[in-house]
Amino acid sequence: MKRFLPGMAALLFLSAGQAFAEDAAADPESDIHWRANIRRAALELSNTSVSNAREYKDSPNAQLSADSESMVKGVFDGAIERETANSLWSNSLFMEYGETKVKPVGDKTTTTENADKILLKTDYTEKMWKYEEADVGPFASLGYQTEFTANDDAPRTKTFRGMQGIKLFNGKFIRELYGAAVEEWDLTYSDDIKKLAYEIGIKAEYPLREGVKFQLESYYRDYVHFSRYEGTDFDYELNVTGRMDVKMTDCVSLAPYLTYFEAKARGAEKKGSNFLVGLSLAYSELFDLF
Repeated sequence: MKRFLPGMAALLFLSAGQAFAEDAAADPESDIHWRANIRRAALELSNTSVSNAREYKDSPNAQLSADSESMVKGVFDGAIERETANSLWSNSLFMEYGETKVKPVGDKTTTTENADKILLKTDYTEKMWKYEEADVGPFASLGYQTEFTANDDAPRTKTFRGMQGIKLFNGKFIRELYGAAVEEWDLTYSDDIKKLAYEIGIKAEYPLREGVKFQLESYYRDYVHFSRYEGTDFDYELNVTGRMDVKMTDCVSLAPYLTYFEAKARGAEKKGSNFLVGLSLAYSELFDLF
């Protein structure tokens, strides 16, 4: 682990340096594209159903300790991308936050945090092969995950995550499909924890008619090694989201959606889950920078 994350950072730093060197030497007519990609800036109204929340009341993950209730959530998912004929380099920011406040008559206000996540990530992928219209190649990424606020009495999430694997992307229907080895350096607790895992994930979309498309996003991460025991750490986590995206304008869409999140803590007897049914009002746009 001590060699992996510095090595991953060095690899991504060298890739970035190579990218800027290529840009400096590039012909004005060369096939290098810098883009600002606002994938989703959304306001979501949903109803959530949580299973076994009591077992996860001390978990840093707010999705598993939340109450089953209606909530409003804000989401931002965007990236600065550099794409050439041979590679794709993406620097992304994902943020979401949702909470519910309830004030019973004659009693004090209670607040429940339903969703809280910040993920900063840089991802570099080589285009080495073609599968029909899609690009395929090895990739490496380095990310940092944290929260806006700690979840009740649980410590605030602070995790560095490195990934190496192979990815298929830019397909007609499959926007991204990958499998990767994962190493984490978890600083959430007073004594840090090193973890090994594998992960598979997919992003896909299918047009149903003009202005309407079905979108699928999912990942599964299975942890296979921990440097020490912490009861709230997950053995595995699964997230699946399906949306029916309906364009209202070129940039604004309305989307009913379903999200299912499931995980099993090492110290819990039962798995925890969070099932969301909601409606999202989202803005998305792609800007060419240079």
